[in-house]
Amino acid sequence: MDINKILEQVKNGILSPEEAEKILKQLPYKDMGFARIDHHRKLRSGFGEVIFCEGKSDEHLIQIYKHFATENIDVLGTRATSKQYEVVLKEVSNIKYDPVSRILKLENENKLLQGLVAVCTGGTSDIPIAEEAAQVAEYFGSCVLRVYDIGIAGIHRLFSKIEEINTANCIVAVAGMEGALPGILAGMVDKPVIAVPTSIGYGANFKGVSALLTMLNSCAEGISVVNIDNGFGAGYLSTQINRLVINGGKK
Repeated sequence: MDINKILEQVKNGILSPEEAEKILKQLPYKDMGFARIDHHRKLRSGFGEVIFCEGKSDEHLIQIYKHFATENIDVLGTRATSKQYEVVLKEVSNIKYDPVSRILKLENENKLLQGLVAVCTGGTSDIPIAEEAAQVAEYFGSCVLRVYDIGIAGIHRLFSKIEEINTANCIVAVAGMEGALPGILAGMVDKPVIAVPTSIGYGANFKGVSALLTMLNSCAEGISVVNIDNGFGAGYLSTQINRLVINGGKK
């Protein structure tokens, strides 16, 4: 339960001040010994806590998801494996897993999606990172337009979609190899472009470093660049921009 709901319930007589005090003692975080679950993050930033699943033990991950399920709080997990999903599913029956983006989440079914974020890829090999960005943006309340496989090897594919892409409030451009897509997009639209380099490519690609350097050195204006394969960061930032547009510049 977040602090706004607690205060509203005290105001309406649903909770007594004493009951509210007991709940508030668990805030601003829940100390689980191995982890401290941040209950105030959504209050501070408008976005709830996100769990980076990679490298976590099964037992720790189970306890984290059980905590959120018990408290009826949505939670997003990134970089989860199918094995982690199967383990957590035995204890938390309503979690959902997407094997492409590797996202493991508890989520309200009736979430309102607003505005528009376009997520584009150079090739189909970039889709897993693009889906991480797209699903993060959707999880945090953005409508998402997916436009995949429009890389510069067949640039007419991009030209055929440019008007539709430019209807979005923010554009995420995901590309490996030489990473040219974000620069070309930025030169053709009037919206901010978030560039995501991927580790897709041959040897001299240096596991995404070539794409990263291309994006950082682009002469096109209006590009921001996140780290290699960081679809989560791009999806999060795109939703912040989308929310500002929806709310007329107000948080």
